[in-house]
Amino acid sequence: MSSQKRNKLNLLLLNWPPHTVATYHWLEKQGISRQLAQNYVASHWLERIGRGAFARADSAVDWKGGLYPLQQEPKGLIYIAGKTALELQGFGHFLPLGHQRPIWLFGPLGQKLPQWFKKRWGQEIKYVMTDFLGEEGITAQDQGGYSLRISSPERAILEVLYFVPNSQSFEEAKLLMEGLATLQPQAMQHLLQGCTSIKVKRLALVLAEYFRHGWLQELDLSKITLGKGKRSLEKSGFLHSKYQITLPERLGGVVTRLECKSMPVIPAKAGIQESDVGKTLASRLRGNDKGGASVIS
Repeated sequence: MSSQKRNKLNLLLLNWPPHTVATYHWLEKQGISRQLAQNYVASHWLERIGRGAFARADSAVDWKGGLYPLQQEPKGLIYIAGKTALELQGFGHFLPLGHQRPIWLFGPLGQKLPQWFKKRWGQEIKYVMTDFLGEEGITAQDQGGYSLRISSPERAILEVLYFVPNSQSFEEAKLLMEGLATLQPQAMQHLLQGCTSIKVKRLALVLAEYFRHGWLQELDLSKITLGKGKRSLEKSGFLHSKYQITLPERLGGVVTRLECKSMPVIPAKAGIQESDVGKTLASRLRGNDKGGASVIS
């Protein structure tokens, strides 16, 4: 190997964040051509782990190290989201132990994950392309030598609620919300104002009210659009008359407690019952609704 190539290699290894993957895009930014990368593979300095993806031969990598180069791409807007984001920020202790949970990643519409990333880590990858929250509430988390973009706790719980009841149980979402008493009211205000999912916004308010989280009292609900008509997690259940969302019948006891914090429980097929506490909000939500529940996923 020539001294110039050796100097390039030394500089590459010096700049390479520990335990991360390098793609052609990142290598080219370090002055390494594709042909030179192939030479380093042949010389056993690098290991090819997939199409256009490499690891140092002397370094183990995990999914976080694999995500790093994807976030360095020109349109690298993929980030750690939902339950995975909550766990990595210390809010996963309410989740059941004893099984390996999927890795939740979100990205913008149209941005796909490369195949090498999907099948490499021995864990299920749940990747979602959506824009229902815009770009609000994405922060950075240090990984020791590099950082990754990750949803703030305020954003992450809304991402969890987005999948109730289809691929996320109401019970588990409730457990997660229970541990989020210290969310930042201003951050949650901005997220709820920008959120395009009526179901998510109503469910977040129902659960926050049930757990009497202090940050709820600091929100200005008049600036949060809650839509009109009913929403439903299940066709048969109990209608939360304040927020006009039908909650799972199988959790009747829990739903009853949710309702009793604000106003009485009524079956989903019954009409809207207004009390002095909820009359104004119920009026806002009812609009031209003529009955029946819409299942929103």
